[in-house]
Amino acid sequence: MECRPHCAACCIAISISSPIPGMPNGKPAGMPCIHLRPDLQCGIFHSPDRPRVCAGFKPEPLVCGSTREEAVAILSALEQD
Repeated sequence: MECRPHCAACCIAISISSPIPGMPNGKPAGMPCIHLRPDLQCGIFHSPDRPRVCAGFKPEPLVCGSTREEAVAILSALEQD
């Protein structure tokens, strides 16, 4: 599965406990990453500074669902669990 264009559910819904450039304490769930551009694309996607946890997150139907809204709901529920 490829990432859904203009989705960014994983860049918003989930928490990231590892440091991110400009966010040394990571990012809380529900807060957009500071590198998320207005077009909902990652501003450091091809950068070596992109956190390993972000690079390792792969899209799959189980967590991405069939729409952006479904992905946000699934990831938010997983985050709460």
